[in-house]
Amino acid sequence: MNAATLNYIQQPTKKPTILVIGDLMIDHYIWGNATRLSPEAPVPVVNVNSESTTLGGAGNVVQNLVSLGAQVTVAGVIGNDGMGHQLIRLLTDEGTEIDTIIKEDNRTTTVKTRVLVGSHQLVRLDKEVTDVLPLDIEDALMDKIMACINEVDLVVLSDYNKGLFSPVLTQRIIEAAKDCGKRVIIDPKGTDFTKYRGAYIIKPNRKELAEAAKIDRINTMEGLKHAANVVFEQTAADYLVVTLSEQGMVILSEDDQIALPVKATEVFDVTGAGDTVLATIAYFLGIGLNLEESCELANHAAAIVIRHMGSATTTVAEIIKDIAESKKQQVKPLL
Repeated sequence: MNAATLNYIQQPTKKPTILVIGDLMIDHYIWGNATRLSPEAPVPVVNVNSESTTLGGAGNVVQNLVSLGAQVTVAGVIGNDGMGHQLIRLLTDEGTEIDTIIKEDNRTTTVKTRVLVGSHQLVRLDKEVTDVLPLDIEDALMDKIMACINEVDLVVLSDYNKGLFSPVLTQRIIEAAKDCGKRVIIDPKGTDFTKYRGAYIIKPNRKELAEAAKIDRINTMEGLKHAANVVFEQTAADYLVVTLSEQGMVILSEDDQIALPVKATEVFDVTGAGDTVLATIAYFLGIGLNLEESCELANHAAAIVIRHMGSATTTVAEIIKDIAESKKQQVKPLL
């Protein structure tokens, strides 16, 4: 990363506008202590000390983008319920545009409740509906997307496999974005990547890529290239950016690949790192950097957030600091 680029990202000439379409959810945390087992069953009795709610799913991508400095419009479908209203409040607090969110009476807002004693998670309770959207709701969402898509720099799809991204709706979004000259960056889920056909970037992790290519595992660069070729045939995407957890990431096109290893760092928790990578790539592409530069910066962003417990965000200033510090460290090998 040269000095001119580092100077530019500190004072970019524009604030990127990014449309995030995705599975919006609430992460609900219950903290307590446990000193005895229940007489009713061999389970701990948790005395609750505190509770909190934060944005989860695509909301974590939104938080990462806002932390970096983007102006974000959020689109999705949530329940017209208490947690849905809480989700809207959290997004409003982030300063995002929320008119593109549909509140649906017949849908439940996705909530993931985690019960923790100290730093140990005892159980996670999921409340969700993963049915595909009815056609009238898909149409209503597309109308809202079309009303704003010309005003944004990039479109990000954050798929958590909660029923939003049916193959038909996903293709409608990608085709609409391409018709408007907008690049689409996708964090995929599931084993069928054909619905992402035509995307500019698809960003799977190693496990997701292996499942999409229908191979057991990826342990070598050759295996990764083979799996990528399968996905390129399925999707005709311009690029795959494959994240490898604490080992870094690889940018692949049908003709080339660039490995970006993570600098040596202490890893506490990789939760949410994929969302950080997605957001960071989108942000830096949005201010005019090329893909390799954007991914290099996203690599540093991921190295920062995996040092923290739970989902975390970072800033441009922290990324620049990490770049300076990483020059003194050894590089971990890829695969």
